[in-house]
Amino acid sequence: MAVYKRKGKEGEAGEESGGHEARRSKTRQALIEASLDLMAEDRTFSSLSLREVTKAAGVVPAAFYRHFRGMDSLGLELVDESFRALRARMREVRATPLPAEKIIRSSMTTYVRYVREQHRYFRFAIREYFSGSTTTRMAIRNEIRLFVSELATDLALLVPDRRITSIDLQMIAQMVVNNMVMITEQVLELPAERPEAEQDVIDQAAKQLRVIFLGVGQWNKAQG
Repeated sequence: MAVYKRKGKEGEAGEESGGHEARRSKTRQALIEASLDLMAEDRTFSSLSLREVTKAAGVVPAAFYRHFRGMDSLGLELVDESFRALRARMREVRATPLPAEKIIRSSMTTYVRYVREQHRYFRFAIREYFSGSTTTRMAIRNEIRLFVSELATDLALLVPDRRITSIDLQMIAQMVVNNMVMITEQVLELPAERPEAEQDVIDQAAKQLRVIFLGVGQWNKAQG
């Protein structure tokens, strides 16, 4: 006769806790996905209401407050989701031991393809950057400032010229990031039926960055 052992209370509590956390995570992600889907209809985040987000996510409004304090809190989560993984990917590319020319092309290839993969997040970020609520707009600007700061730190290693000050590096990094914002708009407008258009944008972006760094080199000579 088979004997079945009853799980101890500790094991049961652990499973219940794990299941509860999984459900919480699923609901949280459903709210994020619902927001992105609603904004796919050319709407801004500030035009969304809590009730329509919860309805689209298939949860009751009360469940929303178990995850976010309000719509501004959800907006901040979307900003974080948009930039966190991107910064990590770009840091990995810049840390690769390659010649500067190859790092430029690799960076632009990684960036363009990531924006296409996560186009809903970046469509949200671009809209909110220019016309969003004060909360989300400031959060996006803070993320961009962090991106600029990290890039400037890496440029100090890629461009080991003592004549270039930390202020100069910040200025160069800002020009690069400003250019990437414009590239983002182009990427989001790429037609799905023309895959070769992606390569055109990558080529153009890489050339623009080379021009920026060429200008830095000429400026150094003038300073010398």
